[in-house]
Amino acid sequence: MTAPPLHHPRIRMRGRDPGESHRAATPLELLFDLTFVVAFGMAADELAHYLVEDHVKTGLLGFAFATFAITWAWVNFSWFASAFDTDDWIFRLTTMVQMVGVIIVALGLPDLFTSIDEGATVDNRVMVAGYVIMRVAMVFQWARAARQDPEHRSACMTYVTAISVAQVGWVLALIAESSVAVTFVIAGLLVLVEFAGPWIAETRRGGTPWHAHHIVERYGLLVIIALGEGVVGTIASLSAVVGPEGPGWSVDAAVLALAGTALTFGMWWIYFLVPSGRLLHARRERSFGWGYGHIPVIGAVVATGAGLHVAAYFLEEESVLSASATVLCVVVPVATYVLGIFVLYAYLTRSLDPFHLWLLAGTAALLVAPLVLAAAGVAMAWCLLVLALSPWVTVVGYELHGHRHSAEVLAGLG
Repeated sequence: MTAPPLHHPRIRMRGRDPGESHRAATPLELLFDLTFVVAFGMAADELAHYLVEDHVKTGLLGFAFATFAITWAWVNFSWFASAFDTDDWIFRLTTMVQMVGVIIVALGLPDLFTSIDEGATVDNRVMVAGYVIMRVAMVFQWARAARQDPEHRSACMTYVTAISVAQVGWVLALIAESSVAVTFVIAGLLVLVEFAGPWIAETRRGGTPWHAHHIVERYGLLVIIALGEGVVGTIASLSAVVGPEGPGWSVDAAVLALAGTALTFGMWWIYFLVPSGRLLHARRERSFGWGYGHIPVIGAVVATGAGLHVAAYFLEEESVLSASATVLCVVVPVATYVLGIFVLYAYLTRSLDPFHLWLLAGTAALLVAPLVLAAAGVAMAWCLLVLALSPWVTVVGYELHGHRHSAEVLAGLG
């Protein structure tokens, strides 16, 4: 393992070796990720707040907009860093500027949700300001790589063009002050521009030398950050029971603590069952769908934490939702997450193991069961405990049998 440098002078930015051994996330990347802890936390809080007031449309629209914006910012930086990270003082300071932008985006989330709820225009001024800061820094990074690495200049300039065009579009959409519906139509068109740049760069302009195992580790770390919302939601639910105004420690409290922890742990376990690093290393052309396919998966993880927050509000009797609706706020994101993991696995392996259908059927049963229990008047803690078993169907099934399919797929890679 190479010893860390004693200082960080300016280094010519060239593409890194995609086969580099022992490539791992850097301390700077971990620091960068901390800003997303805040951003995801605020998005989850806003979603929970509007759900407990039964403003479901506001919650879902605002959350979808927010999580896409937050995750997209992380995605573009992380793939760039995987390919061109120099860790010199210029790269470090530019990353710091991007962190400032992420924080500003997070601060703009309450205004976004409020404006959608009021239904006139979407107030994303603060978020766009944060994005401008991030995008100026990101364009500088790509332009630097294009200037200093002739081999990858075409791909890098494609990123420069796409990012610049998209950002100008977001600013113009902000100036237009359109209605909520029109704003989301415009956003959809701009998202196509956002996707077109990486697609053209990676498939038509020679691509960039990202490192398969490094980028897989980076995504795994982001998922863990998102799972932190599940821990926070568990603590919130538990505090509603054992806090000063709650009934105190009891069997229900213990069950609630077990449920939240088991749910979060099970979701963590099934994510890392997929041998993404080895698969992407052998099949680099599958990176696009895998990378962007994570956006709804990560959103589902954060929404699960928000759902546990909703359960906390219910236990504190500060929610207008019924018990069944409260449980549904956790069931839907967990179902989305589990299905997303299976889809990512099928996409990467280009296969479908019939055994997976049985796992999905068992998971579905344990997702429906807590809804039935809630409707029958069973205590919230026990409903959540049954729900927490749902990801463990995949965990147990994979560890006992499903791993054989993964072994066959990996053997077929040669």
